[in-house]
Amino acid sequence: MLLSRRRWRRWRRGRPFWGGLFTILAGVWICVLPLAPLKIMLQQGVAGIPSVLMGIVMIVLGLTAWFSPAQRGLAGVLTTLIATAALVLSNLGGFLIGTLLGILGGGLMFAWQPYAAARSAAPSTERSAAPSPTTSPMESPTTPAHHDPQGAQP
Repeated sequence: MLLSRRRWRRWRRGRPFWGGLFTILAGVWICVLPLAPLKIMLQQGVAGIPSVLMGIVMIVLGLTAWFSPAQRGLAGVLTTLIATAALVLSNLGGFLIGTLLGILGGGLMFAWQPYAAARSAAPSTERSAAPSPTTSPMESPTTPAHHDPQGAQP
C-alpha cells in the first residue's frame, strides 16, 4: 500500500492536478445543470446546447492537463476563456459556481511549473579583480553574475 501511495503522490505532483480537478468539476457542473429537472431550470430550449458543449470541452481540457502536462498553458488559457464565456452563454456559468471553478482551475493549470532539477552547486558570487575573457566590457568585475533561467537580461 505504501508503494501505491508513493506512486500516486509522484503522479499527482508531476502534473497540474488541482487545476485539472477544478476544471473537470467546473465542466461537470456547467454540463449537468441544463440537464436538471424542469423545476430547477424553467426554460431549456436551444440554450442548453452551448452549456453541454462548453462543459464537455472543459472536462476534456482538465483531462488534457492531467495526461499531457506539456499542454498546460494552452489548456489553462482556454479553460479560463470558456469559463468566462459560460457566464454569458450558460445560465450565469452554472450559477457562478462553474465559472469560478473554471477560472480557478485555468489559473492553476497555467501557473503550474514542474519541479526544477536540483542544482549541484550554488553559483559563486565572488569574482577576481581582473575581468575574465567571458566578462563583457560593460560589466564590472564587482557586479554579481545574473542567472535567470528564462534568459532575461539585467
